[in-house]
Formats: sequence, structure tokens, C-alpha cells
Amino acid sequence: MFSAVLTLIAVLVGIPAFALLTLTLAAIVRKYRGALLSQASSEPTLLLPRLAILVPAHNESHHLVPTVKSLFVQLKQRGQGDRLIVIADNCSDDTARQARQAGATVIERIAALKRGKGYALAFGVDYLRPDPPDVVVVVDADCLLSDGALSAIAQVCQETGRPVQMPSLMYATEGAGLTIRTMEFAMLMKNFVRPLGSSQLGDACHLMGTGMALPWALIAKAQLATPHIVEDLMLGIDLASLGYPAVFLPAFPVTSTFMNNPDIVRKQKERWEHGYLQVMLAKLPSMITIAFRRRDLSLAVLALDLSIPPIALYFMVLGTVLIGTGLAACFSAALYDALWTLLGVDVCFAMAIVLGWWFFGRRILTLSDLLKVPLYAIWKLPIYLTFILKKRARWIRTERDDR
Repeated sequence: MFSAVLTLIAVLVGIPAFALLTLTLAAIVRKYRGALLSQASSEPTLLLPRLAILVPAHNESHHLVPTVKSLFVQLKQRGQGDRLIVIADNCSDDTARQARQAGATVIERIAALKRGKGYALAFGVDYLRPDPPDVVVVVDADCLLSDGALSAIAQVCQETGRPVQMPSLMYATEGAGLTIRTMEFAMLMKNFVRPLGSSQLGDACHLMGTGMALPWALIAKAQLATPHIVEDLMLGIDLASLGYPAVFLPAFPVTSTFMNNPDIVRKQKERWEHGYLQVMLAKLPSMITIAFRRRDLSLAVLALDLSIPPIALYFMVLGTVLIGTGLAACFSAALYDALWTLLGVDVCFAMAIVLGWWFFGRRILTLSDLLKVPLYAIWKLPIYLTFILKKRARWIRTERDDR
């Protein structure tokens, strides 16, 4: 009985490894089916949707102008009289002036006690209510859309009536060290490989905060005004629970660049991963319950994805549990089944990482780099200790190195 319980616990510990391997294999299938093309129909609709682009910005004067200019290039190609609105949120720099000079409509928000991207987006949506667009696109102030992305995401959003998400990717600068390049690979796995797999399995993905489009009918009723650290992830889960899972648009990434300062990057990762862990703990049980009750494949696949903790954290947990079980098995044969199960889990986890690297990430890391990835987990250990000792309960802007 004791051995069976320990083996069951080992199986439960292995669920994220199984989920990661499943999504990675599904992504590989999707890639080789030639399905990285746009989901937009080959013939544009006769009546193009009216767009409003919301760009929330808090002290982003150093990064905003290239984003605004690149968006205007794509808006001019559409010729639909679409709007580009920059929300200068609690700014103490010249973000608003820079945005106006670049040609954007600027609305300014000052609310010292209500800080965060969710509040900024709610402010922007309220501004649009008197003359609502068909589709609202959200782009972060330091991001660039790939060519043709705006028309493609608007068309898919209009045709499906669902949220649409581009891959949100960050690139390391030339000559960046192993830590930053490992973060680029980790983000590729999380924001491209996993959603590509979930799209293949259940035609759904999680929202990522930038490069996302929502029909006006959905965003107008959404609970946006929240200080939550990862408001985009929460919004996507809430909409999926209502029957509107996001569509993934893999052919049109939205990109930005990692900062050069490792301390700033660590703080940014801390913000993202603390928020992700909070949502995972709060939302995963109810998602699983609703998915089984409704027999909702899309929500089940999203729950499978959400069950995967940050990879560095999971690597450390697996390693610790495996070593502990191995040592204990030296003194008790009852632990052998659990030990073999954990070894199988570790193999699944390693296969997922290696397959993701081989099929998607070899341009980022060499094989030698990949073998050094455990050092990245050690680098992130303070992030997880901070989560245990002092969770982030509110939004805090990540500082910039302002290259």
C-alpha cells in the first residue's frame, strides 16, 4: 500500500512533464503539416473590420516611437480609418509628448493607487465606447509586429468571433551571454512551441498580453480593471471558460528585445513567473472541473498547458525529488517503483526539452549551451525563494536599461 501511494505521488509529480512532452510533440506535428501559415482565409472579407490599437505605456518614451511608427505603416496599408491610441498611464516622463509627435492619439491616466496594465486597458476601452471598433488590438509599447500581422489578426478575429494571439517572442541582442540566450529559448518554448501544440490539440492558446486581438463584444464586457501581475493570462482563461478560447496565429510574431542588464532581466522574470504561479494555483482546479463537466477539449488543453510550472523551477523540483527518492530507496525496497516512475518522468521532461531545441531552438543555443542549461535554473533560484517568502501581489513596472 505504501509503495502504491508513493508511486501515485510520483505520477502526479510527472503530469507537467507529460504535458510538456505532449504539447511539444503536437507542435512538431503542426510544424510538419505545413500549418504555420496564417489562419486567415485566402480571400479577404469584403468588409474589413474597423480596428482600434491600444498601446498601454508607463514611462516608455525611449521605446515607444519605433512601435508607433511601425504600427502606422501597417495601418496605412489597410486604409480603413483605424485608430491608434496610446494610453500614457501614470507617466512621469515625456511618453505622451513623444507619442503625439509620432502621430498617435494619446489619452493620459493618473491614478497613483490603481497602477497596472489592466487599469490602463480598461481606461482605453472606456475611451472607445462612444464609437466602438469591431476589433481591439493590444500591443505593448516596446514591441514590433511582423509584416502583415495587423490585417491578419484583425481578419481572423472578425471571422472567428474569438480572441486571437500572435506569438510573443523576445530576442537576445548580438553577443548576449548564455543566460539571456537561454531565456530566449525558454520564451520560445513557452510562447511559441507550447501554444502551437495546444492549437494543434484543442484549437486554443493562452493570451500573452501583447499582439492580441479581441472582438469588441468580448473586450467591452471583460473585467480589465485589475492590478493582477499577469492580467492577460487571467483574461484569456476567463474568456475560454465562457466558450471563447484564443486562436493562435503562429505565422505573425510580435517581438521585442531582452535588456542587457541581468539584474533588470531577473526582476522581469520574477514578475512574470510569480504572476504565473499565482494564476496556476488559483485557476487550474476550476479549469479542470469545468473542462470535464462540459467535455470542453479546448479548456482541457489550456489546463494541461497551465499545469506546467516554470521550467527551471520544475527542473529543480524533479532533481530534488529524484535524488531524495534514490537515496531513500537504498534503505527501503518499497521506494523502487516510485524511483522508476520518477526516472520515467525525468526522461519525458528531457525528451520535451531536447525535441523543442532540435526542431525549434537550434538557432538560439548550441548543443554545448543546452547542456549548460541547469546553470540557468540555479540563476533563477532566488526568484522562487522570493515567491515562497514574499509573493508579488501587485503590478510593479520593470525598470529599463534604456539602450
